[in-house]
Amino acid sequence: MSQSIWPWLVLMTSALPGLVIFFIPETRRTLRSLLNVGAALVKLQLVGLLLLGLYAGESYHWQLPLLPGLTLSLKVDALAGLFLILSAVLWLLTTLYAIGYLEHSPHRSRFFGFFSLCVSATAGVAMSANLFTFVVFYELLTLATWPLVVHRGTPQALAAGRVYLRYTLVSGSVLLLGAVTLHALVGTPEFVPGGYVSDADVAQVWLWAVFVLLLIGLGVKAALVPLHGWLPRAMVAPAPVSALLHAVAVVKAGAFGIVRVMFEVFGIEFAADLGMADLLLGLAALTIVYGSWRALFESDLKKRLAFSTVSQVSYVALGVALAGPLGAIGGLIHIVHQGVMKITLFLAAGNYAETLGVHKVSELSGVGRRMPWTTAAFTLGALGMIGFPPLAGFVSKWYLGLGAWEAEANWVLAVLLVSGLLNAAYFLPLLYRAWFESPPAQWPQAQRLSRVFETHALLLFPPLVTASLVVLLGVLAGLNVTSLGWVQWLVKREFAL
Repeated sequence: MSQSIWPWLVLMTSALPGLVIFFIPETRRTLRSLLNVGAALVKLQLVGLLLLGLYAGESYHWQLPLLPGLTLSLKVDALAGLFLILSAVLWLLTTLYAIGYLEHSPHRSRFFGFFSLCVSATAGVAMSANLFTFVVFYELLTLATWPLVVHRGTPQALAAGRVYLRYTLVSGSVLLLGAVTLHALVGTPEFVPGGYVSDADVAQVWLWAVFVLLLIGLGVKAALVPLHGWLPRAMVAPAPVSALLHAVAVVKAGAFGIVRVMFEVFGIEFAADLGMADLLLGLAALTIVYGSWRALFESDLKKRLAFSTVSQVSYVALGVALAGPLGAIGGLIHIVHQGVMKITLFLAAGNYAETLGVHKVSELSGVGRRMPWTTAAFTLGALGMIGFPPLAGFVSKWYLGLGAWEAEANWVLAVLLVSGLLNAAYFLPLLYRAWFESPPAQWPQAQRLSRVFETHALLLFPPLVTASLVVLLGVLAGLNVTSLGWVQWLVKREFAL
């Protein structure tokens, strides 16, 4: 098989089933579920084979010239592989969860159709080989996720959808303006480790203008302060959508784009010399502290998790902006670790809402006695976010701390310390309330969705798997086969840091 076809196969394994699902009648639940799960399994297998090929030195590249100097180009490199394996694993688990979550809901074919298109756009973002291709799939991701945000059709959902579109469409226009300006200055070559801007004879004022435009365009989806306002509002979406938005799709696409721009457009050393890395470092630090602080005061469970995401995703930008190998490892590994931890938390929160009608922090009292397995998964996700060893979040923060020390940015160590304390302040009371406080006489919506398990089996299985990954990615971090081993290889091979 031609290696140029592999990127398209990865796209089509979710895009084609998504298009077919739109036409499946609502009553054909089994057919729709088989198509969803089968496509997710095929995608996971393809991505696994791609990773093996990359490690063996294979190259996967597809191009379509559109205009002189403008090419639609897909490439699977080590960085794309990191994002692809995260999206493939979490898509499978979230699909299983969504099948159970939406069992009695209307418009399931519409939901799963856009759900699959969302994953396909995310894969396109990961495999984009130049800035033009990235912008195309970045905007397709906006169009695919909006119907998921407004899926329930309530006034609150529609209002959140309008806010989401205002933020994302304006930011997409700004990103496009930055990409067009950069094309006029230096063209649109493919992403290359070390960047391609530093070799061009362009005035610094123009480079700074492009950088600010790109940062704004990417910063909205990455939820950098003050561009984060859409994210808490989007929590009216169903739990599988919230999990996907926070763990692998929208916010992670913004953070991933920042990585591409810093390392493969400007080049991290050049960006640091011009002071661009310092600007990103300051914004990331502000976002980390602000998001954690706001999470303290949120009484709605999903909104508290949303502000936690605002904070946690900026660890990726922080690691990149430290402009050193250890910081880069910490930031890149957090793409995976944050995704696994955050999806665990959102899936558990969805279980509480679907089984017991629990939506507020104040309603968590004694929930651990009623739903011990779900609460155990939530506990591991929360402790991982705080940075307890030996969980996945500890590994990320350890390397970020080493990166700050390496860069002699002692104030960043203080930011990490304050953030960790704030993480503990907004998560530990939830765990205490869930495990040690007495349950209410009656839950807001008590029901048993399974005769064997504490809730529907399809709702329970995915968070238990992701919670196990939170443990394994930390305990086994020293092995080369883990995500940390891949990132270390990536930073050394691709970025030469």
